[in-house]
Order: sequence, then structure tokens, then C-alpha cells
Amino acid sequence: MREKERARPSQRSLRRSIEMKAQDKSHKAYQPSLPSESELLAKSAALREQMEQRRSLRFFSSREVPERVIQDLIMTASSAPSGANKQPWSFVAISGTDLKKKIRKAAEKEEREFYEHRAPDSWLKDLEPFGTDANKPFLETAPWLIVVFRENVDPMGGKNYYVQESVGIACGFLIAAIHQIGLVTLTHTPSPMNFLSSLLDRPANEKPYLLLPLGYPAEDATVPVIEKKSLEEVAQFYR
Repeated sequence: MREKERARPSQRSLRRSIEMKAQDKSHKAYQPSLPSESELLAKSAALREQMEQRRSLRFFSSREVPERVIQDLIMTASSAPSGANKQPWSFVAISGTDLKKKIRKAAEKEEREFYEHRAPDSWLKDLEPFGTDANKPFLETAPWLIVVFRENVDPMGGKNYYVQESVGIACGFLIAAIHQIGLVTLTHTPSPMNFLSSLLDRPANEKPYLLLPLGYPAEDATVPVIEKKSLEEVAQFYR
């Protein structure tokens, strides 16, 4: 027991380490306001209830969304953790009518190839309940498109780490943020997506990762009737 205790850093040594890091300016104190247990329970329940209402939507209103809102959403996404804090992502926001039309035309070309030639029967069968096809009018109707690009290397050629995981987490932040403020989105991934690099004139170190139309839902919007897995199906607890 004494050997284990000696192996553990003492509170004094931990404080000394924190003080040294603070002095060299590489770290700063983290002192958030901590909720009580009752507040924690209430907040977690409220968040779960709100997030369970989130749905992927294909029917958008053309109602405008202020650009400042898009800026805030992108910076929320960009606050996500990443390997060595490299932040290997770029977000391209599009509201111009002509460019959205070009993106839709190119995306639908790839989608037709998918539905008519590339997709196996099993995949098409799994998609039947959602009523999807190669037509993607939401790419023009939604007031904004956000294209997320991953950066395998930084603009100077430096190495990035855990790129797929980091960009995936940032996209999760973005999708959650869109829902939190009362807007809707859809994770759209036409494959391949190289046409986005060309249309948006992106540098060679960037590769398209995800296309998100976002805005308000159409007044007559519908969503498929689906069920999510239960807690017992998705989690295990070792106490």
C-alpha cells in the first residue's frame, strides 16, 4: 500500500506542477461553475429530452437565416477537441443561389450513379423506409449549405493527427448546435464528393467530409417514423 501511495503524486506536487505551467503561460486555471447534483440531474434530463427531438430533415423553408448565426454555429463546431489541437477542418458556408444550383446539379449526378449503378440491393432496401432518391431539391431550398472539409495535413504541410475522428467530433458539435438553436439540418454525403473541391476552389490539402443544408423546416415538413435503440441496447455499465 505504501508503495502505491508513494507512486501517486501528492496534492502539493500537483499544485506545484499547475503553478509552474501557469507561470510559463502554457496553461491557465480552469474553474467552471459546478452544478449541484439536483441541477446536474435536471440538466441532463432536459438535454436528453431536447436532443431526442432532433431529426434529419429533407424539407426546408426558404426563410432567410442571418449570416451571424452561421458564423456562431461554425465557431461552436470549431471549439471541438482535436488531435494535438490541430483543428484539421475548414467550414465553407454557401448562400448564393447560383452556387447552390451548381452544387445540386453535381450532387444529383453522383446520386443517380449511386441509385442506378453503385448501390447494392441490400442498401437500397434499407433506404426504402426513408423514401429517398437521386433528387435533392433541399440543396437549393435551404438558405445555407455548410460543407465541412478535413485537412490531412495543415496548409504548410505539417502533420495532423486523428483527422477523421477530430472532424467527426466537430460535425457532431455542429449538428447539435443547429438543433439547439431551433434550426434543422441533414447529413448529406454524395459519393464521391470531389466536385465540391472543384466548385469551391479548395486547396489540395483539403478533402470534402460532409455537406449540411440548414435552415428552418418547411411548414408541411414530414419525417419518417423511426425508433432509436434503447439504453440497454447501446450501453453497458460496470459498477
